[in-house]
Amino acid sequence: MWRRLVHLDLKGAAPRAQYLEQVLPLLRALGATGLLLEYEDTFPYTGPLEVLQAPHAYSPEELQALLSWARAQGLDVVPLVQSFGHMEVYYLGEGEESKQWLQQQNNTPQKLCLSHIKAVATCLAWSYPMVTPIVWDDMLRGISEETLAESGVPQLVQPMIWDYATDINVEGKVQLIEKYRRCGFSKVWFASAFKGATGANQSLTLIGHHLRNQLEWLQVAQRSPADVLEGIALTGWQRYDHFAVLCELLPVAIPSLAVCLQALKNGGFSEKVKENVENILGMPNLEIETFMSPGLGTFPGSSVLTLVTQISFHLKSSVDELLERNRYSTGWFSPYHRKRKIIHPIIVHHLQPDAVRLFSKWSAVVQDLQAAMEQVFPRCAIEEWMEENVHPHLQKLQEVVEDLDEAIRAQN
Repeated sequence: MWRRLVHLDLKGAAPRAQYLEQVLPLLRALGATGLLLEYEDTFPYTGPLEVLQAPHAYSPEELQALLSWARAQGLDVVPLVQSFGHMEVYYLGEGEESKQWLQQQNNTPQKLCLSHIKAVATCLAWSYPMVTPIVWDDMLRGISEETLAESGVPQLVQPMIWDYATDINVEGKVQLIEKYRRCGFSKVWFASAFKGATGANQSLTLIGHHLRNQLEWLQVAQRSPADVLEGIALTGWQRYDHFAVLCELLPVAIPSLAVCLQALKNGGFSEKVKENVENILGMPNLEIETFMSPGLGTFPGSSVLTLVTQISFHLKSSVDELLERNRYSTGWFSPYHRKRKIIHPIIVHHLQPDAVRLFSKWSAVVQDLQAAMEQVFPRCAIEEWMEENVHPHLQKLQEVVEDLDEAIRAQN
């Protein structure tokens, strides 16, 4: 049986340790065999590296507890540590020493990349001989078989082939696996996605997209030698990079993760598998192909999903309806009227109750969401999500309510 790692991307909206304690048994029940922990700035660094630590980083005690909880559930933990990423490769060969090295006969940026990977992997093998590093494969795909084989890298690492699309070119992936085997790699990993791959500012998870991604990878696995596949990581990106906004929050994506894990565990997705997911999550009538309607669930953080869904579907549209399509608002309380505090007394009776009612409704929903999110996330994550997804629309509503009050006072 191949391993199924759930990726937790902690460089944005990192969940509280207590919430992860609740989630780990669920992941195990759904079919996960391990975690791929991308600590980033949440790791409790000490010494010279302490400056890398975010204010909301886990304490050493919290991290030790998290690792113990994972072990108790039979979940392996694979740390994901940035060493040599896309940005570094982009600027590869720009340093003075690198330029001099590249001027030597037969040296290329690809060989420079491989030499660095080999140096890091050799150091790791010397310090931790029982640990085999895994590397994202997109830096290796375009390198010739000869160059890869001669580098010595295939004997030191295992490549993780990633693709998050619904059409991943199954035949191309099979050929890539064959190439890696000929180069000397003994094992390969796959990487799919259960969230964070359909838009940088995506707030709700497209379950159908991610399910089809898993089914594509199952086809690749079926057409590959049984002894070559070590496992698959179900990635759940929280930001596209450190400077990007948050995409789907973890509780929002748990139904997608459940569907994806169960599809991989069962070798496909059937009505019976769907019913099992619904039972585990406590969610009857789980929607796969459309965004889920607000509904009940019993999994940890389900109230966050319910309220985020409600806000994502209805907050902006209801505010736009009042401000841009309400005849009293557009005809008798336009920006011109609001600036000059002009309003007909009869219009007040038509417009003000609707505006006040809508503002009160959404203020209550947001308050409920705030309370639900506080059980899952640190304050900085809640503030960021609210500022991106709630405040711009709620502020418009609050301003029109205040402008109505001022206009009424001016008329009096």
